[in-house]
Amino acid sequence: MIDNPVVLVTGAARRVGAEIARALHAAGARVVLHYRSHSAEEVARSLNEARPDSAFCIQGDLRDCDRLPALVETAVGRWGRLDALVNNASSFFATPVGSIDELAWDDLIGSNLKGPLFLSQAVAPRLKATQGVIVNITDIHAEHPLKNYPLYSITKAGLLGLTRALALELAPEVRVNAVAPGPIEWPEGNDFNASARAEIISHTLLKRKGQPSDVACAVRFLLFDAPFVTGQVINVDGGRSAHL
Repeated sequence: MIDNPVVLVTGAARRVGAEIARALHAAGARVVLHYRSHSAEEVARSLNEARPDSAFCIQGDLRDCDRLPALVETAVGRWGRLDALVNNASSFFATPVGSIDELAWDDLIGSNLKGPLFLSQAVAPRLKATQGVIVNITDIHAEHPLKNYPLYSITKAGLLGLTRALALELAPEVRVNAVAPGPIEWPEGNDFNASARAEIISHTLLKRKGQPSDVACAVRFLLFDAPFVTGQVINVDGGRSAHL
């Protein structure tokens, strides 16, 4: 990959997405920070203070597929190229069987699977031209469903399948991989109390919660240091998935 590659990170305003953007920027990338409702302007400001003209923001709802080609062209237009896409943006909430409705389906499928699919399709020609990379942020629950979260688990399973399918479809020009976090940051809200959190941590082999930087390091590796890796997933979960 060239020096100062251009990377589009979705859901980059805060939490893991912001940390991924910071880590890639620190490695020399110019970053396009996508956000939907929580502005990424503060993240962009700090990155541009560190290195002028190295970050800018794009707002958009990834569920609105008709607008994704225009979003991609805006991203490309800033620096004239696009070298990588990180599909990080995601929705997460409980949907016990019996409570699932079309609103929940449209939200979770749209954010976690439909958006990444159509955005990847829109960027594919650009990434083929630059021998680029896609990294999807899946979840260990793509392969080990989480109780009371069947719809979320299904969407992440689909994203894992999409990772492998795109690796096949876009080869040999574009590499496509995934990072599957375990307990990194607790979801917002009250779904996981102190007891539930302690139980989850007890099932990790390392007996501790990870940090957003752990996910960011795995993404950075797949983008910059893994030229012969495609169609793969790295579980960043402290060993939890080894014995779920």
